[in-house]
Parts: sequence; structure tokens; C-alpha cells
Amino acid sequence: VIAGRALPDVRDGLKPVHRRILYSMSELNLTPDKPYRKSARIVGDVLGKYHPHGDVAVYYAMVRMAQDFSTRALLVDGHGNFGSVDGDSPAAMRYTEAKMSKLSLELLRD
Repeated sequence: VIAGRALPDVRDGLKPVHRRILYSMSELNLTPDKPYRKSARIVGDVLGKYHPHGDVAVYYAMVRMAQDFSTRALLVDGHGNFGSVDGDSPAAMRYTEAKMSKLSLELLRD
């Protein structure tokens, strides 16, 4: 059962942590037309309300959703150093900012 929770859902391809991050961002009203918010604030909200498993795991899940070389479609609009194709790691969450992409709004509408 625990291993099954870490598998992507067949309906949208998201893991539970990705779904929780997007839901938390929608609750914080981080829509594409609003200004960016610190990544540490988003990660703290996810940890406190929905996913108490460690800040690094939540942050790296959010980073992967903001990297154009990791996924086909961006679900998070990141601002700052979110890593590179060459293997450079992303900056600490206190230095980066994020908000939802237009695609994530469509995904959450269902």
C-alpha cells in the first residue's frame, strides 16, 4: 500500500506530493496573474497542512515541476535558479519564488 501511494495516478500523472503542492498553491491564490511568492512559504504551507514528510522532498518535487527540461509541460512557474540540464542543483528555497502556471489552473479545474 505504501509503495502504491508513490506511483503516479493514471488520471493525471501526478504523485500525491505534486497534487498537494498544486492544491496548496491554489489555496494561497498563486495564480499566474498574481506576483511570485517565496518557495519557502509554499513548502511550509504544504508541510504544515498536507504533507509532513520533510521540506527537502517537497521542495525538490516543486522544483521538478518548474524545470522545463524535466517535464513536458510546466505546472509551476518558477523565478530564480531552479537548476540546469548540466546537473547544477537549484538554489535554496529561500532564494527562489514560484506561482502556478496556466496549465496547472486547467488541471485543478476538474
